[in-house]
Amino acid sequence: MPLRSMPRVRANATTDGGVVPVHRAADGSAELYCGDQRAFLASLPDASVDCIWTDPPYFLSNDGPTCVAGRRHKVNKGDWDRSQGIADDHAFNKAWLAECMRVLTPAGTIWVSGTTHVYLSVGMAMLELGFRILNDIIWEKPNPPPNLGCRCFTHATEMILWATKAVRGSRHRHVFHYEAMKQANGGRQMKNVWRFAAPRADEKRHGRHPTQKPLALIERCLEASTEPGQRVLDPFAGSGSTGVAALRQGRRFIGCEIDPDYARLAGTRLQAAAQGAGDER
Repeated sequence: MPLRSMPRVRANATTDGGVVPVHRAADGSAELYCGDQRAFLASLPDASVDCIWTDPPYFLSNDGPTCVAGRRHKVNKGDWDRSQGIADDHAFNKAWLAECMRVLTPAGTIWVSGTTHVYLSVGMAMLELGFRILNDIIWEKPNPPPNLGCRCFTHATEMILWATKAVRGSRHRHVFHYEAMKQANGGRQMKNVWRFAAPRADEKRHGRHPTQKPLALIERCLEASTEPGQRVLDPFAGSGSTGVAALRQGRRFIGCEIDPDYARLAGTRLQAAAQGAGDER
């Protein structure tokens, strides 16, 4: 299926809160911008994307410890991950989700990944905005990092909320490839508990991101909920995994990342994916 042209973002200098282009595929299959997601989302037309898959800030950068490759490290990831308090964090989630509601097509769906620290707020914001939550996908990690505090159970799961803006009874029906998912599950209905390992080493060969998600996880979501050639959006693009997964599935991608270093990493991965190189084949 030939790819239609992407909606163009009005790119402005980041000094005025706008966005700047990082990567634009010649065939229009992928666009990536660097800047604040608020300016980026505001620049997109109404009903211009078919699906959103995103991994927003978890607000975990509180100067505490975490475990990376068996060693104790600071949990801090950047100012973008610092909590501003429960009320302000929830207002942040509701604001970007409201823009996602606006830019989704009438039958569009959204996937939002998160831990306990954020998915409760995301879920409530979705309900407040009128999204219809379809599933809560539980991603089980077979080899999670150890719990250094030893004061609660080891965190071995993350939640992915899948929702649609199409209300019950409307003429708009969200995409769900039920039979394909059933076939992938050995002929039985696929459950909402999925087991995937962390991103492989070759998925990080261009660089690392602290919250990078495995391509196989994102690909399953896109296989289930989109058609070839449809537009996939990620306003918190990180290392570009959503875009790589979209391109590998024959979808189109448009995204934004606020950190210039990660935006460059994402651009490199998208270019490699388009060229069919390594893990981005």
